[in-house]
Formats: sequence, structure tokens, C-alpha cells
Amino acid sequence: MQITDFHTHAFPDALAERAMTTLLAETDDVTAWHDGRLSSLLSSMDRAGIQRAVVCSIATKPEQFGKILAWSAEIRSERIVPFPSLHPADPDPAQRVRDVAAAGFQGIKLHPYYQDFLLDAPALDPVYAALADCGLMLVCHTGFDVAFPRTRKADPARIAAVLARHPDLRFIATHLGSWEDWDEVERHLLGRPVYMEISYSLHILGKERSRELLTGHPREYVLFGTDSPWQDQSAAVRQLRDLDLGPDWERAILSGNAARLLDPTEDSMIC
Repeated sequence: MQITDFHTHAFPDALAERAMTTLLAETDDVTAWHDGRLSSLLSSMDRAGIQRAVVCSIATKPEQFGKILAWSAEIRSERIVPFPSLHPADPDPAQRVRDVAAAGFQGIKLHPYYQDFLLDAPALDPVYAALADCGLMLVCHTGFDVAFPRTRKADPARIAAVLARHPDLRFIATHLGSWEDWDEVERHLLGRPVYMEISYSLHILGKERSRELLTGHPREYVLFGTDSPWQDQSAAVRQLRDLDLGPDWERAILSGNAARLLDPTEDSMIC
């Protein structure tokens, strides 16, 4: 079984130390399990038995798009699947989606807190429409964020509103639908065709509540993720297996669902 981690982060070597220092200074509540370099992510993957990882970038300014796109092309490999990022304040963010598609990438990452937008704001509709038109996935931070005040920028009700307007958008909600807002996940998202990856959630929820949420959602819409370096990848694999979901669930979450998304047919990129 080829395990795929659908939510990781890494930085160019020249930026990694500064980026990690800045991020760690934002809160005392998280630990870094490696130094943010791609080589360190790959070593962590080897220790955890993870064969492939989606590396999510976050553009905190519109002008970062070109550098992120170029670095994503540089690191792309059989083991690393980069998801570049655009900034919603870009003068033409829908064109940036088309640029990502033209460069052969399969999705993008957005973060409503670090990029300061409301998930269901009408201004984002051209981005969501372009993603759907191009067949690209959106990995989006959802729920609260440990480094920011608890304003509702990316909660389950906003996710549901986006999906109501863009039903063809392949939306991947991080942190089991919405971090530390899981009652609202149950109310608005469970049972719906929205992908949820499980990073930084199971150890907070505990075994019983984790099983309840996971088994209440369609098995084909759950993905394994860790948010590495902010979660130990080896521990995350163990936490999932400790839920005793059974081989069919484990295979789908750790491998099968990601393979279906990341190993498309040649004609699936339509933009």
C-alpha cells in the first residue's frame, strides 16, 4: 500500500530557517517535527513509511505567485506533489488558476487566515469557478487556526455555501473538515461530497469521537494528512491505525482515495 500524505509543508532551503522561526514564534501551542526543508520532509516520510506527499504552499502576498510556481516545478517528483498558491488579492486570480493548470499542477492551497479572506466571499467565486473548470483541486485550511483569533473565516457553514455555488469544485477541507469546530462539521458537512483530510485532529478528538466523525462520512471522501512539520508523520499513521477502522477504511484513507485524485487519466486536465 502506497501511503500518501495529502497535507504537508516545506520551504526552499534558503528560506526555511527564517520561515520556521517566524511561524513558531506565533504560538506556544505547536511543535515542529523537522526544520522545514524538503530533505527533512522526505526523511520524515521514510521513517513513517509514507511514499508520497502533497506539499502545500501559501502565498501571503500576490507577488509571491511566480516564485512559488517556479519552486513547485523545481521540487516536483514521484514522491512530491506540489500544490502552488495564489493570493486572492491578485489582480486576476482566476488567471493564476489557469497558469497553475498550464504548468501541469493538480491543485492549489488557500489559507483564509494567512491570506485574510472569508471563504465564501463572492470575490472568490471566479477562483472557485476556474478551479472547477480546469479540474484542479483546492486544499483549503478550514476551521480555526491556532495562531489567529477565533473569527469564523473558514467554518463548515461557509464551506457548505461555497459548495452550493460550485458543486463541481473538488474541495479538500483540512483538519477533518474544520479544526476545533467538529460539531459544526457534523451539522453541515458529514455525508456530503466534500473531501476531508485528517491532519492534526485525531489526537485532539480522541478515539471514540474520531471514529464517530470518520464513519459518519463517505469512506471515499476521507484523506490522510499530517500538516507536517506541525505533526509527527509516524505518530499520525499510528493514530489512524489505532482507531481500528478495519482494512478497507485504512486502505481508502491512507492510499486509495489519494491515488484516485492524484493519478488521473491523460485527458482529465481540461483547462
